[in-house]
Amino acid sequence: MSAVKKIAVLTSGGDSQGMNAAIRSVVRAAIFNGIEVYGVQRGYQGLLNEDIRPMDIRSVGDIIQRGGTILQSARCQEFRTPEGQQKGADILRKHGIDGLIVIGGDGSYQGANKLSKLGIKTMGLPGTIDNDISFTDYTIGFDTAVSIVVDAVNKLRDTMSSHERSSVVEVMGRHCGDIALYAGLASGAESILVPEVDHNIDEVAGRMRENFECGKRHSIVIVAEGVGRGEDVANAIIERCPTVEPRVTVLGHIQRGGSPTAFDRILASRLGDFAVRQLIEGESGKACGMIKGELVATDIDLVVNTKKEFNMELYELASRLCQ
Repeated sequence: MSAVKKIAVLTSGGDSQGMNAAIRSVVRAAIFNGIEVYGVQRGYQGLLNEDIRPMDIRSVGDIIQRGGTILQSARCQEFRTPEGQQKGADILRKHGIDGLIVIGGDGSYQGANKLSKLGIKTMGLPGTIDNDISFTDYTIGFDTAVSIVVDAVNKLRDTMSSHERSSVVEVMGRHCGDIALYAGLASGAESILVPEVDHNIDEVAGRMRENFECGKRHSIVIVAEGVGRGEDVANAIIERCPTVEPRVTVLGHIQRGGSPTAFDRILASRLGDFAVRQLIEGESGKACGMIKGELVATDIDLVVNTKKEFNMELYELASRLCQ
């Protein structure tokens, strides 16, 4: 016997590649198990507006390869209040929905946690390019975002080499430097600046100067936005080494768009199905993730109150290889 008969799914916060694959997985897994499934448009705002629509197999056809989210997303200040949260729970009960799957980042998880405490069976799926959710090795969209950055850096190297110039690339990551770290390591950046580790701009500028003095034709510095603006980093380098003249590229929201990688599609598909099975088994208030290839469900209250540990081993590897 399933612990749920009717579930809903929503996406909230910033979009990430693979959200559609996760929605598809939730819908099809629910239908396979004889459960009615509904989509909530525009996140928690749509929930409060009762923008809730039934979904079927055709609703999620031809979306696994698409970026963004067919359910769309929106900010909702009202849902941050206890009154808004209670209203959301009441609306779900009014529609007979006894399970909710939330796909998003930390803020989305905070909302799911509040609904769980109000008696709504909830599951969270980590949908964010930042990879800043604890108790999962990877979040949905992170691999695609890193691939986009690496591709951009590869192209920048071509033109920087042609003109014997350096480049400062600003990537997303206000509180988590994983995009900068993984993309920097994969693209062979000379310096990687992340919010988790203090940096010495004199050393960064000195390394760039030494590289050019040794005959290197280009130099790449990757900066997570949480460290500061790429323009400010470039100006600081110019003050210390005027001959380097780094050019700045801010990748911005291009990192969130595009078709998800195979890794993100598979991760999203596994997690969506896993979340449905968790609800069927009577679990609630959990965040679904993947650790060392295994699917795990962790109390969402613990997840939202635990900062993800930065991978210093990988950072030190990148530092050793940046010569």
